[in-house]
Amino acid sequence: MYHVPVLLKESIEGLAINPEGIYVDVTFGGGGHSREILKHLKGGKLYAFDQDADAVDNAKDLIGPNFTLIPANFRYIKKYLRLNGVDKVDGLLGDLGISSHQIDTPERGFSIRYDAPLDMRMDRAIDKTAADIINKYSEHGLHSILGMYGEVRNAKTLAQALVKNRINKPINRTSELIAVLSEYAPKGKESKYYAQVFQALRIEVNEELEALKDLLEQSQQVLKSGGRLSIISYHSLEDRLVKNFVQHGKFHGDAEKDLYGNTNKPFKAIGKAIDPDDEEKERNNRARSARLRIAERE
Repeated sequence: MYHVPVLLKESIEGLAINPEGIYVDVTFGGGGHSREILKHLKGGKLYAFDQDADAVDNAKDLIGPNFTLIPANFRYIKKYLRLNGVDKVDGLLGDLGISSHQIDTPERGFSIRYDAPLDMRMDRAIDKTAADIINKYSEHGLHSILGMYGEVRNAKTLAQALVKNRINKPINRTSELIAVLSEYAPKGKESKYYAQVFQALRIEVNEELEALKDLLEQSQQVLKSGGRLSIISYHSLEDRLVKNFVQHGKFHGDAEKDLYGNTNKPFKAIGKAIDPDDEEKERNNRARSARLRIAERE
C-alpha cells in the first residue's frame, strides 16, 4: 500500500464529477484518488500521471478503456494529454508531496529514519541526486535552498558547515548528513530540523515548485470552462502558489487587469481551504499538514 489517500472524500467531491467527463489525476501514487474517481465515471475517462516507475506496477489492475496511466512528470500535462488526443478536461486532481511508499523504501533516501544513499529522486531517470546538491553546490546555493525551501533558520551557518565537512569526505549517505545536522539542530526539535533540511533537498532535486507552477499555468489551458481544480498541498510554499494562482491568476502580486479595468482571473475559489479533521489526522499521520483548495475555471 502506498499510502491512505488524504482528504479523499473532500477532494473528490470538489471535482463535482460528470460521469461522462474526462478527468486527470496528476499524482497517481498508490492510486487511491484515481480508484475513487473511477467509481464515479460511467462512460467517462481518467488519465493519471506519475513519474515514479514504482507507481506503474500499482496501476496494472486499472488499465482499461476508461483509464490510462502516463509515466511522466505532471509539469508536461498539456503535451501528454495532446499526445493522447485530449484537448480539454472536466477536472484535475493533485495530491502533492511524497508518498508513504517512497518514504518507507529506505534506498530512496527520502527518510530521516534510515541510513541510505542521499538520493531523493522521484523519477530515477534524472541525473541529479541530493548527494550531488550537498557536495557540488556552492555555499551560497546551499544557503538559498535551505532557507527558501526548508525555511531553515540557521541556513547560512549550516551551509558553511556542509561545505567545510565535505572537503575531507563527501557526504553521500543520510546518516552522514544527519551527523552534521545534529550539531546545528535546536535542542528538542532535532527531528523537525532534519525534516526541513530533507524537504529542501527533495524540492531542489525534483524541481517541485517549478513543476507545480508549470502544472497550474497549464491547468487554465486544459480545463474546460466550469472545470474543477482540486489540489492538496503539504507545506506553505506549495499552498501559497496554489492560493495566489487561484486568487490572482499569477504567483506574485495582484491580478492583472485588461484595458477596461476588468480583472483577469482564470479561476474562482470554491469555498475556503479545507484541512483534515482531527479524526483523519489521528488516523493518518500524512494528513497532519495537508490543505485542500478547490477552484473552478471561469
